Amino acid sequence: MLETFLLSQLDDNDDSSDDSSAFIQESDRIHGFTCATAVFYAPSDLATPGGMSSEKIRCTPRWWKEHPRYDTVLVSIDADGVGLDGMLVARVRAFFSFKYGGKKYPCALVEWFEYCEDHVDDVTGMWMVQPELHDDGNRVTSIISVDSIVRACHLIGVYGDVDLQAEDFHYSLSLDIFSRFYVNWYIDYHAHEVIC
Repeated sequence: MLETFLLSQLDDNDDSSDDSSAFIQESDRIHGFTCATAVFYAPSDLATPGGMSSEKIRCTPRWWKEHPRYDTVLVSIDADGVGLDGMLVARVRAFFSFKYGGKKYPCALVEWFEYCEDHVDDVTGMWMVQPELHDDGNRVTSIISVDSIVRACHLIGVYGDVDLQAEDFHYSLSLDIFSRFYVNWYIDYHAHEVIC
C-alpha cells in the first residue's frame, strides 16, 4: 500500500518511480503519530478570530490508557464537488510520515465508508454510510495524504439490530458494531456548511 501511495504522489517523469526497491531501501524510517490537527476556514463560526478553526483527529489503541479511539474524517476527492459529492468518509487507523527523495510525506492509513444511497435519508436529512468491504468481508483500506483530510466528522449508528444493553457493548466499539451510520451534519456550523 505504501508503494502504491508513493507512486501516486511521484511525478510521472520521475525515473525513480519505477524502482520500488529504491523506495524500500531509502524509506527505512517511518514515524507514527497518535493525532493530527485539522485547520480550516469556518467563517460562520463566530467563536474564533478570522473564522479559522482547528480540531484534533485522534487514532490511538488506548485513549486515556483504556479504550481505542479511531476518529472518522471527511476526505476530499474532488475539489470542485459540492458537499459530500466531493468527499468520502473514512476512519483513520494510523497517522505516519516518511521521507523519500528528500521530501516528507505525511500520511494516514484509513478504512473507507461508502454511501448507502445516492441521496439523503428522507426522515433525518442526513447521508447514510456503511463500511466498504472487499468480497472476502475485509474492510477496504488505503493510504492517503494527510493534506486530503478536510476535517473530522461525526457518525451516528443506525439503531436496529444492535443490542446496546449487552454486557460486552462499549461505546468505543461503535464503529465496529453498527453496520450503517448517519453522517451528522448538525454537530457544528462548519460541518453543516461543508456536508449539505
